[in-house]
Amino acid sequence: MAFAGDGQTRPRPSDLVVSDPPLTWYKGNLHTHTLWSDGNDYPEMIADWYVRHGYNFLALSDHNILSQGPKWVSVAKVNAKAKNDGFARYRERFGASWVETRTVKGDRQVRLKPLSEFRALLEQPGRFLMIQGEELTDHFEKKPIHMNASNVLELIAPQGGKSVVEVMKNNLDAMQKQGERLGRPILGHVNHPNFQYGITGEELAMVTKERFFEVYNGHPGVNHLGDATHVGIDRMWDIVNTLRIGEMNEAPVSGLGTDDSHNYFGQAEASPGRGWIMVRSRHLTPESIILAIESRDFYASSGVTLRDVRYSPESQSLELEIEPDGDAQYTTEFVGTLEGYDRTRKPMTDKAGKDLGVTQRYSDDVGRVLATVEGTKARYELTGNELYVRAIVSSSKPPENPAFANQVEQAWTQPVGWEKRIAAAGTPKPAGSKAQEDDPR
Repeated sequence: MAFAGDGQTRPRPSDLVVSDPPLTWYKGNLHTHTLWSDGNDYPEMIADWYVRHGYNFLALSDHNILSQGPKWVSVAKVNAKAKNDGFARYRERFGASWVETRTVKGDRQVRLKPLSEFRALLEQPGRFLMIQGEELTDHFEKKPIHMNASNVLELIAPQGGKSVVEVMKNNLDAMQKQGERLGRPILGHVNHPNFQYGITGEELAMVTKERFFEVYNGHPGVNHLGDATHVGIDRMWDIVNTLRIGEMNEAPVSGLGTDDSHNYFGQAEASPGRGWIMVRSRHLTPESIILAIESRDFYASSGVTLRDVRYSPESQSLELEIEPDGDAQYTTEFVGTLEGYDRTRKPMTDKAGKDLGVTQRYSDDVGRVLATVEGTKARYELTGNELYVRAIVSSSKPPENPAFANQVEQAWTQPVGWEKRIAAAGTPKPAGSKAQEDDPR
């Protein structure tokens, strides 16, 4: 049926809706910045980039602000920030009829469109979804503590607190309260804990309500690998999960991949396309995506694509299949901590013996490589002695847009095998389990 006035045949929106669709992998990014805060491009341009690069969902997560209400910015200042004529590019892409300008005291200004207005240009049922997000940008003393809230409806002010742990708890509680009050799922996750080394592994372990953090963030300034004093993020993940499962009887934290993109003019600085999550869901809606993430049916990636990842509680096996990419070679490491691990730990100190207040040093038993498999298929059978097992897949191929030197493409699956140890009610179902067959996602 042709829509009146355009002379083209297009499917009606109802034709795009599939009844009882199968589980599908959806690619998305939950950490993105625009001109609404410290990004350097217009939100429509950024969302359009993700659409054109094969993403299925995107959350704009500007610092302590939502893409709502009136906001005008100086064209000259925006172009200076981008070091490019971003305004001309914006107007060429979306047209003069869409772009709104005014002149105030000789300064040409452009109106930033709110999410409620521009999402209609980009969203497509089952193909692309916009999710409203916010980066709660908080701190304790000089330590930055940033947390993302995805699917918020109202702005959440940074809550503060008397310690790093209390700041995280307070902000997570504020997200939960809004979700309960408005009847909508809101996903909270901890951002880049190594950014200015603001959050230690022990502090993250203590906030047991928090079940998600960024195992990979594409910003080159977040200290992903750590340094001689600070552990890298992969090591931190194993420390947190060992403490939670082995010593606190709490569920582990799961790992997200994000861009944390700010720059959209070339591949310098914090540019897009570096990190994402692949979420397995039946429906491309905020509720379904968040439910799938909370069910841990997702993996994080900086370039590696998995055809499948599945954990079977019945056979106690974790298996995955990798999508080949040219002549790239793949190595899968199954990482975990075993029962009876050496609990020795010691603080990092300066030359005078003063505790530096960073993540402590733990024995090599924490986060051991339990098995290594080469090739595009990998399987690990749990013995029952593991506190948890997760997989890290590494390619021989570097990313198209690396965030640090000598980086290779990777993928990270979520920890499994811990469920029987945790007696807490309401523990999420393990990803890929039989119990998910009738899941409404």
